[in-house]
Amino acid sequence: MFFEVAGRRVGSLPVNLIRLVMAIVFLSAVSAVLRGRAFPTDATAHQWVWLSISGLVGFTFGDMCLFRAFVVLGPRLSTLFMALAPPMAALMSWAMLGETLGLTAVLGMVLTLSGVAMAVLERAPGTNASTRLSGVLLGLGGAFGQAAGLVLSKYGMGDYAPIAATQIRTVAGLAGFAVLFAFIGVWPRVALAARDRAAMKATAWGAVCGPFIGVTLSLVAVKYTDVGVAASIMATTPILIIPAVIVFRRERVGPLAVVGAALAVVGVALLFA
Repeated sequence: MFFEVAGRRVGSLPVNLIRLVMAIVFLSAVSAVLRGRAFPTDATAHQWVWLSISGLVGFTFGDMCLFRAFVVLGPRLSTLFMALAPPMAALMSWAMLGETLGLTAVLGMVLTLSGVAMAVLERAPGTNASTRLSGVLLGLGGAFGQAAGLVLSKYGMGDYAPIAATQIRTVAGLAGFAVLFAFIGVWPRVALAARDRAAMKATAWGAVCGPFIGVTLSLVAVKYTDVGVAASIMATTPILIIPAVIVFRRERVGPLAVVGAALAVVGVALLFA
């Protein structure tokens, strides 16, 4: 929700880059205290390569799609698409890490897809059919980025410290945005966005909640349990965000969206029951 506020003021692309810069500062400060070194200089070549690829897939591609979806569809419907990340992660981890799926997991996938479909049927305020289609595609891209990022993170991280692994992923994601912005000419917009105090305040809070605390804890989760289990817990966001949009945004949430969100979360829970 913080990133949606900032993205509407200055655009989703500048917010994506600036929040990663902020996150690197936070991560480095905490890593210096907890690990005695501000930067992941003790990482192996294997960890650098795979965690960097994870950062490019998860942050640069996945979050770029998700942040644009925040602006197009709003945070509630956009985050609902992240319920698709667990089945995507399950399939990827089966192929890459050898984690297997049972009949209950297949049922969970069906319920998850059904729940997402139900929620998408509810029209987002102020959106037309073409806008909703672009939002759907962006949401799918965001879910794929998160799923692939988690699987690649587990493969690359091994027994390495999650906070240091998050630093590598964040640096790689920042580098990816920097190269992309050079090609599409977004740097002037970044400079203008940095002068917007309200947007920077919202971005800072989002950086603390997201790539600093949230992403680090997500790597802790995938380190100690299956990727799909961790992803299924993260997929409860659609349920958690409903009270927030009602209280802070005065958004009307219809019964179809509530049932769809609940069904999606039940589905991801069944994935690894």
